[in-house]
Amino acid sequence: MQIPSHAKRVYAGIIYDIYQWDQTLFDGSTETYEAVRRPDSVQIIPVMGDQVLIAEEKQPHRGAFLGMFGGRKEPNEEPLNAAKRELLEETGLQSSDWELLGTHMFPGAIHWTTYLYIARDCRKVSAPTPEIGEHILVRSLDFNGFLEVLTDEHFRAKGLMTHFFSFSLSSKDQTYLHNKLFERSRQSHS
Repeated sequence: MQIPSHAKRVYAGIIYDIYQWDQTLFDGSTETYEAVRRPDSVQIIPVMGDQVLIAEEKQPHRGAFLGMFGGRKEPNEEPLNAAKRELLEETGLQSSDWELLGTHMFPGAIHWTTYLYIARDCRKVSAPTPEIGEHILVRSLDFNGFLEVLTDEHFRAKGLMTHFFSFSLSSKDQTYLHNKLFERSRQSHS
């Protein structure tokens, strides 16, 4: 469901805005509908050599969890620029080999798209500068360890990752993901 252009913003929050509009129903009557819009976000799977990096993170409002690096896009910020900024802030890493793995628009009444990137050949260029409400440790895993984390109950991005992969862990799925993570993008060879 898209938010119609005539919808009225009835609440403007720091992250979430709530919109309402009158919707004509099949019998001709109207009912007030609502939807939430939030800034789009980026998630990054960084790769250094034969290692995949994940975040071991704590935030004040939740316990420790495993996840990917990333966060919200700034207004008018391109998704790739947001991914580069978030990777640098949270890890101190940069990459010149980026690939958009895909996007996921969350279904329902919350309008929000997440862009999932792979950042290959990462290199350390500075100390991390995470937000004050983030404590992030970088964990380095081999490919098999990464596959195990994807199905771990403490892995926060499990829903997003299952959108892209079935994780039946068939050899075909493993080969596809391995190739995506460790083979240089076609653009970097030109």
